[in-house]
Amino acid sequence: MQLSITRRTDLATRALLSLDRSGGRRKASDLAAELDASAGFLAQAMTPLVNRGWVRSEPGPTGGYAAAVSLDDVSVLDVVEAVEGSTDVSRCVLEGRPCNRGNRCALHDAWARARSGLLQDLAGTPLSSVRGGQAVSRG
Repeated sequence: MQLSITRRTDLATRALLSLDRSGGRRKASDLAAELDASAGFLAQAMTPLVNRGWVRSEPGPTGGYAAAVSLDDVSVLDVVEAVEGSTDVSRCVLEGRPCNRGNRCALHDAWARARSGLLQDLAGTPLSSVRGGQAVSRG
């Protein structure tokens, strides 16, 4: 069993953090180079952020990407769900199928509690508190 996010979600997160730090518009090629990604992969990661209104994308030779929202208003879970899709809480951890009442897996209840706690924590962690791979202490 593995709990992980995709490289695309990681790239989207790092791009949002970088755009927030820079405070202005960044050319896609410059942002991709800074984040060690191809321009095409960056575009894939940025599309959900643009669609949510968190990033402005301006085409053309003087265009680029710019943050359009305070990172205090975007949670880590928001980014994960924007890029990966909504969290499927009914998925069985053992068999990759929905866990239903009549056919629950042995770990259903323990896994549901753990998943609920993880989702609450991610939803309560603003992206502004994440810096350089480390969450900033909130207490």
